[in-house]
Amino acid sequence: MAPAGRAAPPPEAVLRAFAPAPGQRGLQEPPGGRPGRRRTATGPWWKSDARSDPWRDPHAPAGLIGPAVFEEPEEQTGPVVVDAKGRRRLRLADVSIRLAVLGLLAVLLTGLVGGAAGYWLTRTADESPLLAPGTQLSETDEGIAREPGSVSDIASRVTPAVVSVEVRIGEAGATGSGVVIDGENGYIVTNNHVISGADGVEGAEIRAVFSDGSGSAARIVGRDPASDLAVLKVEKPGLLAAALGRSDGVVVGDPVVAIGSPLGLASTVTSGIVSALDRPVRLAGEGSDTNAVISAVQTDAPINPGNSGGALVNGAGEVIGINTAIASLGGGSVGLGFAIPVDTVRDIAEQLIATGRAVHASLGVNARSVTDGTRDGALVVNVEPGSAAAEAGIREQDVVIAVDGDPVGSSEELVVAVDSHDPGETISVELVRGGSSTTVEATLDEA
Repeated sequence: MAPAGRAAPPPEAVLRAFAPAPGQRGLQEPPGGRPGRRRTATGPWWKSDARSDPWRDPHAPAGLIGPAVFEEPEEQTGPVVVDAKGRRRLRLADVSIRLAVLGLLAVLLTGLVGGAAGYWLTRTADESPLLAPGTQLSETDEGIAREPGSVSDIASRVTPAVVSVEVRIGEAGATGSGVVIDGENGYIVTNNHVISGADGVEGAEIRAVFSDGSGSAARIVGRDPASDLAVLKVEKPGLLAAALGRSDGVVVGDPVVAIGSPLGLASTVTSGIVSALDRPVRLAGEGSDTNAVISAVQTDAPINPGNSGGALVNGAGEVIGINTAIASLGGGSVGLGFAIPVDTVRDIAEQLIATGRAVHASLGVNARSVTDGTRDGALVVNVEPGSAAAEAGIREQDVVIAVDGDPVGSSEELVVAVDSHDPGETISVELVRGGSSTTVEATLDEA
């Protein structure tokens, strides 16, 4: 191993090939070559440190030097510089304030010129006239077909026969509806609870307002609290009377139209179907002496306060009931409506027109609805002395379960069953007494 600080001698083959001639240092001349220029200290390949430069003198000793030092690139000035790949770039930091202001002004000037041009074009463009006298809009030549039996057809035929009934008592007032049943004599049927407050009250006024807007004072012909019906009379000739149908021709599901003045809105038409028949409904109008139980026609046609006394009409345009009550959780048309059947209306109206009063059959008992879990009935809580029930031997605590063989499931059904007969008729009453069933015969009185 060569001593520290000294380079190892070159191999023998290298010495034979590159060793200098005797008495000569450095590399020998190439074979057959001529000596080159004498190197001097000022020559580019001959420096003062040549002896220690191994790239120039193979005999120069090798040694470690410091790390490589690279010169910083020359700093470029100006906004446009050349990057390491030779590409030109704009250096915003070197852009002068003057140049930046000039660029901003150029942008603003461009926008100003564009806006002015747009404004000028819009102001100078031709505008169409705002008004066009003589303009006619298009219309269809074909009319709308309204088939017989449609709601519009029914409304056009029946609405003239339905009136608004206005009642004024002092400073208070109320509105209901009515139906003309005799145009020649000016008779109008309505609900008792609509006009009962004005009967016998000094200064009270009742007025009928017709579909054409005309009106006439009305007088009470008669009223019946037990059926909630009343008849008025007006002195107005040439009235159109409604056609009255028959109750036995009505079935559940029939389309119906309700016509009246709900909420004071005259000649209002709503539609629906018959949703039930023979529905026992107890009527008791606030501020009225009405105390009735009717076997009602139930409908889902929207009915509101003010419809009372109006017409419930079938698809043939015939009145099948007089609207009288609603059942709703909210007190409006979101519920069910009830109408007095037309057969009852005809019977009571004829009596009122003829005599001013109506008569009803009476059994002479007060009852309430009961059930034992398997059978419903009407529990007798009071028997009037000398009444038809007393004469038949009906006692308190008896439970009536049938009349003439038809089941009775409530006190309302008992009233309806008795009222369907005339005074003087005899009926069979089945009742439960002491756990056993018995049947009695009762001849009805006049109420």
